[in-house]
Amino acid sequence: MSTLGQAYRITDGITRTQAKNFYYGIRLLRPEKRSALCAVYALARRIDDIGDGDMPADQKLAELALVRKSLDSLDNSSDPLLLALADSAHRYPVPIPAFGELIDGVHMDVNGVAYQDFPELVVYCRRVAGSIGRLCLSIFGPVDARTSRYADQLGIALQQTNILRDVREDLLNGRIYLPRDELDRFGVRLAVDDTGELDDPQARLAALLRFCAARAEDWYSLGLRLIPHLDRRSAACCVAMSGIYQQLLARIKASPAIVYDRRLSLSGVQKARVAAAALAKAAL
Repeated sequence: MSTLGQAYRITDGITRTQAKNFYYGIRLLRPEKRSALCAVYALARRIDDIGDGDMPADQKLAELALVRKSLDSLDNSSDPLLLALADSAHRYPVPIPAFGELIDGVHMDVNGVAYQDFPELVVYCRRVAGSIGRLCLSIFGPVDARTSRYADQLGIALQQTNILRDVREDLLNGRIYLPRDELDRFGVRLAVDDTGELDDPQARLAALLRFCAARAEDWYSLGLRLIPHLDRRSAACCVAMSGIYQQLLARIKASPAIVYDRRLSLSGVQKARVAAAALAKAAL
């Protein structure tokens, strides 16, 4: 059985090694908040990994059901991730039902849900990313109706960026997140060419990705209203995490074809610069 200290070391290790973008912001937090946010991330990562894994769909759904059931008995669990989360939930107002929303969103992935229009996509984004925004807010504080709305909107902005960054990878995995009515409006048929790049002979996909990127920018402007409500370290963490994704979004908007043959990312040095700039800005 893991001790509480061991449990937190495990969740910190998971976050440090697997949260390739978020950890640059998380490490700006003071230790007590950092450990709690790592506990939140580690369980969210477990849920995501089930959805993205190689198991058959019915086994994925069964595993997700087990995680959902485990949320009802956090205080009685010996699982190190749940042990750390339970302790964090005693110290902060962690909205445990938000993990259920995340599971609902991963269900949509497993079931191969397609999206007819943007409002349908927002439902998915709110489940898989707005939920994470609200979970993070519970550690940052303060939690009220207004800050919860901003955190939700910021999560939705981040997920839209993920969708644009991963459009090729998702297509190759049989998933299309771009709304069907927008694909039709721009005359886009998502496919790869003989070289494995996204096929865009008439620049219609490029036009659609620019349109989607501009819309995501609007969601960032809504969500980043959260920043003035946070303490200095929490604000720096939030600005760093969102800043990395905003840089990715800006690159996609400037040159959509950059995602046609690869998964766009920033280097470690670039991410560290974003984090340092966020901390310096928060100190002003």
